[in-house]
Amino acid sequence: MSEQERHVQQGEAWLEQLLSLSGLSAPVSGGASTVEGDDSCWLEVNAEELAPEQEQALVGERGQVLDSIQYLLNTTLNLGKSSAEQQPYTVELNGYRMQRRAELQEMAAAAARQVLETGEEYEILSLSSAERRQVHNFLKEYDELKTESRGQEPDRRLVVCRLVSAD
Repeated sequence: MSEQERHVQQGEAWLEQLLSLSGLSAPVSGGASTVEGDDSCWLEVNAEELAPEQEQALVGERGQVLDSIQYLLNTTLNLGKSSAEQQPYTVELNGYRMQRRAELQEMAAAAARQVLETGEEYEILSLSSAERRQVHNFLKEYDELKTESRGQEPDRRLVVCRLVSAD
């Protein structure tokens, strides 16, 4: 069994046990991410086993419950491991993560367009730390822009601005 397969099995078992303890029996399937540049194990909860209200409760408002489950899974399975040994996990339910990823990409592109057109910085509010990290990564392709996070949780925001040239 490869290291990746071992990580996937551990993640599936952990997530299925959490769901079972929560009274939500649903199978989990896992594998490597299909998203370029994402080295996480993707764990997909089978939504066919869940009632719509159970599915909504598992995602939570703006994905907060799904984010919390993902945080707990990552923290628990990577506890005591060196940075090099740690494996990131992404928990997906009924396409929520992929849909949100597309929304974040569009948000990042709109912010980039506005900053490039106006030269003024642009703040993106109400993102989780994982979402801010994704937007930072999306905007890395723009050599003339920089991103930073400002403020303290729960009012932390991502700021997009032009790089100031040294001319």
